[in-house]
Amino acid sequence: MDTETKMNLAREVGEEIITEEDLRTLFETKAHPIAYDGFEPSGRIHIAQGMLRAINIAKLNKTGIRFKLWVADWFAWMNNKLGGDLDKIQVTGNYFIEVWKACGLDTKKVGFVWAKDSMADETYWKKVVNISRSSTVSRIMRCSQIMGRDESTSLSAAQILYPCMQCADIFHLKADIAQLGMDQRKVNVLAREIGPKIGYYKPVAMHHHMLLSLTEPPKKTLSATERAIAMKMSKSKPDTAIFMTDTEKEIKRKINSAFCPPKQLEDNPLIDYSKHLIFQKYDTMLIERPTKYGGNLEIHGFDELCKIYRAGELHPMDLKQSVSKSLNTMLEPVRTHFEKNKKAKALLEKVASYNVTR
Repeated sequence: MDTETKMNLAREVGEEIITEEDLRTLFETKAHPIAYDGFEPSGRIHIAQGMLRAINIAKLNKTGIRFKLWVADWFAWMNNKLGGDLDKIQVTGNYFIEVWKACGLDTKKVGFVWAKDSMADETYWKKVVNISRSSTVSRIMRCSQIMGRDESTSLSAAQILYPCMQCADIFHLKADIAQLGMDQRKVNVLAREIGPKIGYYKPVAMHHHMLLSLTEPPKKTLSATERAIAMKMSKSKPDTAIFMTDTEKEIKRKINSAFCPPKQLEDNPLIDYSKHLIFQKYDTMLIERPTKYGGNLEIHGFDELCKIYRAGELHPMDLKQSVSKSLNTMLEPVRTHFEKNKKAKALLEKVASYNVTR
């Protein structure tokens, strides 16, 4: 694959790439760059962490990129997820891995790495201390949004240490690319700024799209990054998200209740799901409707969907029915895995019993 083809695939994943020049150089000098993404195991996995992540990884694997998925159990513990119960967090981490495997990730090109396995490594903590020695408290506090917090929140000492550790993860994993969501950009920028100053390197920061919450978005008074964070789905608010093992009935109910104003493309979660999930898996979207409402309709590609919907030629309820049906088809193999595989089923039952903390 030539470099420009690789760049185009990377642009499909990265809404922001810092910088494209650095990524191009990486593609031209390294056959298999290493990218990493990290997740706090903090409850049932939703469709952005599961299916969208699998779609993005598969695209980047085509360019030669190899992935390390960082199961950030100690980070979830520091951030008081699942009530700060490390045992529950680690059970949830194993459940995460089962979901990713059920999504069809190529485990020859994707490795799962646990944070717990680096905690006894002296070289890891040297990196953390190096980063903290070279940063001010105010600079680290500005990174607090990576934990779903803001600077006005009362942070524990562990949560102040958290950004230094996440920055160290990049160098400890020898990741050429920090490939995380837009909400993680501040710590990735910190890594680019501080890496060369303390004898490391400048990683590429690639920030992927964050699927919208199914609920009405906030007013446009926030910065672009803050608004993206405010608009994302939340595990502690189950109706804002589709979870990977939701039943067909649950998915239909959530989609039918979703924010979806007629003719509106911007900030419309159903349009968002169509672009980043459905048309990534399928070439055609089938709209089933009675003859008196125009009859069945085949939509070939996302651009055609936008044109039809903006013109008012597609009713929101018809779009919702099609999205619901497509999502159920996509998630059926995952549901089947958790119904038939004893290990996976037991993990899901445990995780479902845990109370999710914000």
